[in-house]
Amino acid sequence: MNATTRTVEILADLIRFDTSNFGNGRATGESEAAEYVVAFLERIGLEPTIVTHTAAGEPDRPSVIARWEGTDQSLPPLLVHGHLDVVPAKAEEWSVDPFAGVISDGCVWGRGAVDMKDMDAMVLATVEDAIERGARPRRTIVLAFFADEEAGGVRGSHHVVTERPDLFDGVQQALSEVGGYSVTLSGKRAYMIQTGEKGLMWLRLTAQGRAGHGSHVNHDNAIVKLARALVSLGDVEWPVELTPTTRLLLDEVARLTGSDPAEDPHVIGDRTGFAARFVNASLQTTVNPTVLDAGYKHNVVPQSATALIDVRPLPGQNVDVLASIRELLGPDIEVSVDVDDIGFETTFDGDLVDAIAGVLARHDPGSVCLPYLLSAGTDNKALQRLGIRGFGFVPLRVPDSFDFPGMFHGVDERVPLESLEFGQKVISDLLLTY
Repeated sequence: MNATTRTVEILADLIRFDTSNFGNGRATGESEAAEYVVAFLERIGLEPTIVTHTAAGEPDRPSVIARWEGTDQSLPPLLVHGHLDVVPAKAEEWSVDPFAGVISDGCVWGRGAVDMKDMDAMVLATVEDAIERGARPRRTIVLAFFADEEAGGVRGSHHVVTERPDLFDGVQQALSEVGGYSVTLSGKRAYMIQTGEKGLMWLRLTAQGRAGHGSHVNHDNAIVKLARALVSLGDVEWPVELTPTTRLLLDEVARLTGSDPAEDPHVIGDRTGFAARFVNASLQTTVNPTVLDAGYKHNVVPQSATALIDVRPLPGQNVDVLASIRELLGPDIEVSVDVDDIGFETTFDGDLVDAIAGVLARHDPGSVCLPYLLSAGTDNKALQRLGIRGFGFVPLRVPDSFDFPGMFHGVDERVPLESLEFGQKVISDLLLTY
């Protein structure tokens, strides 16, 4: 069986583990998925290490790390990492069972198909194929499959980095999600290489009021207070501020499309097609309410009301953005921080960037690479604590009509078989030759 076929088979297997991560320690299936990966790695001759986060009242959260020894021990190891958890999926909204690993209409369907069990599968298939052929990478490859990425990695990558930093000894650079997918700009294919991430803050807003009967006059209604606060927050127009990464990206997009680089940055971003939802979100801080919780009965005014807010500041702006939110909402709204993680940028240069560009040129002649700042976050945030330079590169050549960014956390998440075939070949080439 060739490596491409194995990639599809492994991806379908991984999707069939329902590894839904609901946050706050609530998760399913990660142990079973980790056991699958451990057995896989042991079968092909590697010796995985399991680092498990345990807490009372919570399921175990195992992460799996292994080393694939290279032929040149003078080269620093490369870390290639993915995560095994996924965001939940409501089956009634999907065309297929989101955890059945359905292969249909030229795609593998299911939660995690692009975020990011596709990369996990391509890497596992690559390592298996190389070992069976007696091939070894030039440099040692450290493989990591983390838990809990979809809840900020507190019980996954952050836990591993804290408890077992020795597992990453010598590592200077890392590859993971979300970059590597293709876009077409004026007929020229470009691959978006992630070189940075916005910050991450998950806030909890709480309004207190006077509880009482729903039929009474109540001018101290917690839900009303919270609603006003959310409207105020939603009305904020956060300024566009170009970082070194977004400036370089927009300049290159303008050049490739024959546009004026002085145009509105969002207009230039729109020229990246489906990728615009990622690109334009990287140009400014974003603040979105995601969960509301208040009350328990139709005729009872509750004493408190709570909202969860997803805040993505530009790199280095977490403190200032939080201060602005507190000032805007005023003393009637309690603002607590559930998760606070860094944003970062790295320059678009170096031997790994050159190697990525080289392997893409071999497999897709005439294509170009573009840097971009991810509006979301990955486990590269945790690895920054060890000084590891993180890039997002999951190589997928996707059809122009396929809304790849829309697959992330979306309904009917799926990945084209032809994209997996391309990606596995690129990953294999990169890991063996870099």
